[in-house]
Amino acid sequence: MAEEIERKFLVRDNAYRKSGIPHYIHQGFLSTEKDRVVRIRILDNDAFITIKGLTKGISRAEFEYRIPVADAKSMLDQLCLKPTIEKYRYKIDVDGYTWEVDEFLGENEGLVIAEIELEHEGQEFTKPAWIGEEVSHDPRYYNANLVKNPYRHWQK
Repeated sequence: MAEEIERKFLVRDNAYRKSGIPHYIHQGFLSTEKDRVVRIRILDNDAFITIKGLTKGISRAEFEYRIPVADAKSMLDQLCLKPTIEKYRYKIDVDGYTWEVDEFLGENEGLVIAEIELEHEGQEFTKPAWIGEEVSHDPRYYNANLVKNPYRHWQK
């Protein structure tokens, strides 16, 4: 079984942009249930279906498979919950770790989140200066929940 161990952080400023190239992502969810999330994603010219299990701490089961882009487009248009999520992702290498910084668009515009995947929950790493508050345990920041409660509707 594949396992995802991930920490999420808000981003203080856009200094990360100097170190990465943006890639456009369009994704949607077939299921956003707490114990099973099913995501369809198009990233550049590739498409994937991803199934994620219940989050325990900062870990959860994750399975991802390539699918035809035409199928992904059909599922995003016809089957996925609305609104779907659009964002630009930057991949940035810092001290041997890859940070993924997502700039959300549309209903979630203004939200910028950085994620780092780890090998185990207690793993130490260096935070770049542009990393802000940790939000790993705040379910509002899960992509599946941004469909149900988009960022633009949050009380500031």
